[in-house]
Amino acid sequence: MNGCWDWSGWGWHWWWLIGTAVFWILLIIVAVIAFGYLVRKAAPSSTIPKGSAKTALDYLEEVYAKGEIGREEFLQKREDLKRN
Repeated sequence: MNGCWDWSGWGWHWWWLIGTAVFWILLIIVAVIAFGYLVRKAAPSSTIPKGSAKTALDYLEEVYAKGEIGREEFLQKREDLKRN
């Protein structure tokens, strides 16, 4: 009784070989995906929303509004920022 149902023949060996290879490939893929997910989840995220980052001119205006610099200094630095 030879054929694919005979455990002593070559029929089942190919199926086991393919099945084992598919199992390990899938296991490695799942492990890589899980590792990537965990790395992204553990990475610190930025607290500043995109598009709302302050510019140097915004900071300069805040400093001037607080009275930490005078009008002349503000105007000079603003012109410097606008040139660059």
